[in-house]
This record gives sequence, structure tokens and C-alpha cells, in this order.
Amino acid sequence: MRKIREVLRLRHACGASERVIARSVGIGRTTVAEYLRRTAVIGITWPVPAEIDDAELERRLFTPAGFKALTRAMPDWNRVHAELRRRGVTLLLLWEEYRTEHRDGYGYSRFCDLYIDWRRGVSATMRQTHVAGEKLFVDYAGDTVPVFDGATGEERRAHVFVAVLGASNYTYAEARWSEGLADWIGAHVNALAFLGGAPKLLVCDNLRAGVTAACRYEPGINRTYQEMAAHYGAAVLPTRVRRPRDKAKVEVAVLIVERFILARLRNRRFLSLGELNEAIREVLGDLNARLMRKLGASRREFFETIDRPALLPLPTDPYAYAEWRRCRVAPDYHVEVHGHFYSVPSRLIREVVEARITDTTIEVFHAGQRVAAHPRSALKRRHTTTPEHMPSAHRRYASWTPARMLSFAAQVGPGTATLVETIMRTKPHPEQGFRACLGILQLAKTYGEVRLEAACQRGLTIGARTYGSIASILKTGLDRAFDETVPDATPLLHANIRGRGYYH
Repeated sequence: MRKIREVLRLRHACGASERVIARSVGIGRTTVAEYLRRTAVIGITWPVPAEIDDAELERRLFTPAGFKALTRAMPDWNRVHAELRRRGVTLLLLWEEYRTEHRDGYGYSRFCDLYIDWRRGVSATMRQTHVAGEKLFVDYAGDTVPVFDGATGEERRAHVFVAVLGASNYTYAEARWSEGLADWIGAHVNALAFLGGAPKLLVCDNLRAGVTAACRYEPGINRTYQEMAAHYGAAVLPTRVRRPRDKAKVEVAVLIVERFILARLRNRRFLSLGELNEAIREVLGDLNARLMRKLGASRREFFETIDRPALLPLPTDPYAYAEWRRCRVAPDYHVEVHGHFYSVPSRLIREVVEARITDTTIEVFHAGQRVAAHPRSALKRRHTTTPEHMPSAHRRYASWTPARMLSFAAQVGPGTATLVETIMRTKPHPEQGFRACLGILQLAKTYGEVRLEAACQRGLTIGARTYGSIASILKTGLDRAFDETVPDATPLLHANIRGRGYYH
């Protein structure tokens, strides 16, 4: 309609010929003649009356005479949209139901076109404004890359981590063996080192490594992930569940990485993860330096001028990976971490604590306070115990050694020392006889050291070398025959006793 108005102006206001009008407007001469003929038939010249807008002008010029537009029943698009969410319901089925009710309704193709137009108006997309240095969008690519073992030829799939800054589209990519927590945190640390700064927000999907409880209003953030973000002065902002448009930046970046990087490496055979990452870095440099046609500059240029000045400075030391685990303290006041047992204060028996696990240390926290710290051990089914964590009774028992045991037994007497030494010598390890030796020494509290010494001498004579045997000797009084402090009884004199002289 704009060109038709220009044709009328040039013809009636300027008096130009059809040939000049055709060259000026950029249409054919016959088309100019047809426009002038149609306007002459309906009596429109220049200027066009103000009440005739473009739609009315088009209707008058191009609607056939006697044409009467058909009015068809419009489907209930809200109902159609709701029904399509049900399993097995298709547009074809809904169109057939519509035509059953309205015999002169729209055809199937027009029905589909009208529904698509209606749906575009319903699902409007909000355009996001990205502030410099504010958000780093992170995700994993859907495609994996095969890596082969050089010795066995075994194939292993590597996952590709992608991060992109919101304002400049500056992109980072890295291959990791898995999408687990350790690889997730390690990829973030490398990405921030690549950027040379940290954003204010980390926008991630609701993957298990980052989000423990997916919720639109109060999502649960993995404690290790939250600790890593706090180390760099950032915060974690998960997207809404099943709302990929919340992180449209990284969705597009993933598509670009798959097409620009992974597609170029598809014919190469990688024998290690390091070799794959080296190849990714090379192509990634070309991607960030490549000119974006619509913007007229590269991602690196935008990054240097927009995002880099706004990023937070990196801390002096990079984040050291630490895993958190909830544990319950066992009755022996130890917690199990990766098959090894570490002690905590005995007052926390049966309490729930949190263990912070790094490559070198194990820290245990209760109610937000650190209650224990140990060097990490790789030995399975072994114990690391701090004496201060033990109850007083256990501490006294743990302080016994073979030399101390013999010294304490020698204070009772030589027979007791000999028996204790014999018990420890007969065991594969001296410590295995500590319980029996301590039990024997404790008998001195009940029977006295003199009787205990005599009982030990009798036990050595008859080969009784257990706590039960020594306790039985004392209980029955059999120790008195070896007690030198007890004098011999006076001989009995009786008429029926013949005496020793009778036999000589």
C-alpha cells in the first residue's frame, strides 16, 4: 500500500509518466498502469482521503466485485491447547471433533495455522537484559566425545562442560569424565581461572551435582557447590524446573559448541582426556575470536570491553575441592568416611555430624562447630583415634604397654611378674593378653597383694595361666600353701594317731 500511495502522488501531484514512476518506485511499468487503472475505477486520486487507511485501500482495490467473506466458527483455542497436553491427543483428532460440530468450519491446514498463530501470542518470550559481569550460565552439552585407551582400545565417553557470560557471550568449554560433583566443581574452578575473574551469579540447571532439592521458590543447593561459590564471592541461582529459557544463553552456547567445536573434532581419535581438552582449547580460541556478524565484533572483544572490568577478582588461592557428608557417630565414638574410621569426642556418641572431606584432611562439624580434624588416610577398615576424644576409662586402658604392665606386676611380686610375662609371651601379640593381665592385677584390690602373689606362684606351678584360674585359686584358698607369711599349723596329738615312728 505504501508503493500504491507513492504511485498516486507521483502521477497526480508531480505529473510523472508511467515509465518514470516505475523506475522511481522500483516496480514494473505494467504494474504501475494496473494500479492507476484500479484507482481510477473506484475514483481515488491524490491525496488519498484520510478516512481510507491501508486496509481499506487494499479492500477497495483488490476485493473482487460481489465477493462476500465467509464467516467461519472459530475453535476454542484455550480448550484445544489444554486438550493437547493429554496423552494421545493430536491436532488431527481435535480438528475432526471441530468439524463434527461445524460442518462448514476451517480445513485441517488452516486449523493448524490458526492454532500456531494463537500459541505464539500465548507463550510470549521475555527478553532478558544481561548486566556486565553479573551472570555466568553453566551446563553440560548433550553430546559426549569418545576417548580411547591407548593400550586396550576401550572406549570411554567424556562429557563436555560449557559456561558462557551473559553480556559478552564469552564461552568456555572443557571435557570431564562425568557429571558428578567432583567434576562439576573442578570444571567451575577451571572456567573461572580461564575468565580471570568471578561473576556475581552462577546460573545452573537443576542437576543433582548442583541442586539437592529442586524447588521454584526455595531450591536446595549442594553444600560443596555453595561453599565453592562463596569462596569466589558468587551466589548460585538455579533456574526454574523445566524452564530452559531461564538459561537460554548457555542453551545457545551448547548448540554452538556442538556445531563449531565437537563437529570439527568428530573425525579425530583421542587417547586421553588431556589430549581432548587440548584440542577443545584450540578450537575454543577460534570461536571466541570469530566475528559475530549481527554484532560486528568477536566474543573476545566484547569480553575485554564489557565483562572483564566488571568481574570480581579471584581469591589468592583457588578453591580446594571438599565434599560434605552427614554421618552418625558410632558407639565407639568414630565416624566412617570412605572405609576409614575417625574419632570424635565421646560425648557425641549417636549424634549426627557433618564431615568435610578434602584430599588431605577430614574435618568433623557438629552444630556448625568443628569438633575434630584428622589427616586423611587411605587404609580401609582402620582407625585414626585422638586420645583426647576417648573416655577417661578408655584413655587409661589405651595407655598400657607391655613394659608398664610388667612394671606394675613386679610391684606385687616376682611370681606375679613372671605370670604376666608368661601370659603376654604366649599370645601372638602382647596386647592380646592385656585384658587377662589387668584382670589379675585388679584381684589385689579384693584379696591383697600377698595372697595374689601366692596365687600366681601356685598358678605357675600347676600351669594355670588365665584370669579365671587365678581367681578360682584365691576364692578357694588354695593360695595359702604358697604364702610364706602363714606359719605351719601345730601337729595334732591323739591316741589313734600312731605317728611316723610307728613305721620305722
